[in-house]
Amino acid sequence: MRIRIVGAGAMGRGIAQWAAAGGHTVELCDVRTEAVTAAVDFVRSMLERAVEKGRMSAGDRDAALERLVPLDDPWAPGPEVELVIEAVREDLDTKAEVFGKLEQALPDSAVFATNTSSLSVTRIAASLGDPGRLAGLHFFNPVPLMRIVEVVPGAATRPGIPPVLTELVESCGHRAVTVADTPGFLVNHAGRGLVTEALALLEESVADPAGIDRIARDVLGLRMGPFELMDLTGLDVTAAVIDSIWQGFRHEDRLRPSYLTPNRVTAGLHGRKTGQGWFAYGPEAPAPAPEAPVTGDADRPVFVAGGEGAEELRTALSEAGAVVESGSAPSGRALVLVPVWGTTAAAAVASQGLPAARTFGVDPLAPAGSRRVLAVTPASDPSAARDARAVLARAADGEGPWAVSVVRDTAGSVAQRLLASVVSVAASIAERSLATPADIDLAVTTGLGYPTGPLAWGDRVGAARMLELQRSLHATTGDPRHRPTRWLTERAQLGLALTDPGTSPADCA
Repeated sequence: MRIRIVGAGAMGRGIAQWAAAGGHTVELCDVRTEAVTAAVDFVRSMLERAVEKGRMSAGDRDAALERLVPLDDPWAPGPEVELVIEAVREDLDTKAEVFGKLEQALPDSAVFATNTSSLSVTRIAASLGDPGRLAGLHFFNPVPLMRIVEVVPGAATRPGIPPVLTELVESCGHRAVTVADTPGFLVNHAGRGLVTEALALLEESVADPAGIDRIARDVLGLRMGPFELMDLTGLDVTAAVIDSIWQGFRHEDRLRPSYLTPNRVTAGLHGRKTGQGWFAYGPEAPAPAPEAPVTGDADRPVFVAGGEGAEELRTALSEAGAVVESGSAPSGRALVLVPVWGTTAAAAVASQGLPAARTFGVDPLAPAGSRRVLAVTPASDPSAARDARAVLARAADGEGPWAVSVVRDTAGSVAQRLLASVVSVAASIAERSLATPADIDLAVTTGLGYPTGPLAWGDRVGAARMLELQRSLHATTGDPRHRPTRWLTERAQLGLALTDPGTSPADCA
């Protein structure tokens, strides 16, 4: 295929490298000739590095470079061009102008693709004489390494175009997911579940950014915590994406932005690129503060109250050598630990008549990882909390001590709320038929690096248990951001997996 790439910036040069290495002839052009020269030099250096690292042969490098054709004039006639990929700046008028000129220069058979990450594909196409020839082809940076591409048909896109783009993407070694033309498409939309809930937890003073990140990494298994991720992406970019997706979905509560971000953006606290975000960066930045040492009495007796997760916690603590009381009520000195699922330790104190000063919540998700999470209420005795942390830090012989985070008591604690939000946003995408369940999980694991797809993650916990969690969060907080989706509710009631697309009316026609 002969492909013309318009725009030789970071995305354009990455797409050019990917397509040329994939066996296609690539015309690379830009309104600035010097940008094309720099892009070709960059691609050459990347391919040479691939040869040095043994990922590509010298012959394949030379062949790819021969297929890379610098073009002085983006609007030059191109009777053999089969596909145009536009990678200019994110501005609707600019993109419309580019495609308008290309429509005059290239044959009617050439397919047009825009690499927009935030603009409506349908609106871009509407400026064309033939809007049916254009679709979105959203790559992620760096293109050669991020092996996922969103294929986005606009409202007028001809049905035959998305399959052609999918075949192109997969023939070059990337994975393609077909996504509806909606705000944020798929990956950016799905990613809002983690960061918006993390910001909500910070708003409520449940934990500080470092504490939330530790739990996200150690309990949920994420490579980066949400605040680290925002600093890497840039808070200015993240906040703009959050706002645009929330506005695009008509102020959907599940996607609600935080009041914390506007002032931080205005102050230039954007993250790594400005040297200061949620954390400090640079050679003179102070080292991150270590976690407070465990100082309490690990031999203080404990009583484990509650139902689900209680027996597992009793067993784990007993195997670690803790003094675990039996019976129906705690002794006068015992610490009371309550596994909470979508509820709070404070609610357990009220409903079970437990001693408020020495009752603490424990997240039952945590024993699957390397960190436990202890929730303290406003009535907690600080000395008792230090002792409870020491008891929870105990581990069976040979396992080493557990890390223990101390957080403010909140419905579901930190990890449950983050997970519930990630699953809920993904389920709402599936519910609206914006993408298939398989494509949702593929895009999120590949594009965001999550340990598993959000719908498969929900299945790992269990649809019924996830429904219980979300109903409890909704009932306890009254916040509509936690309301269960129809997708989750129906599958829990019917015994279906969250990854199961289910039967549609069209299947029965």
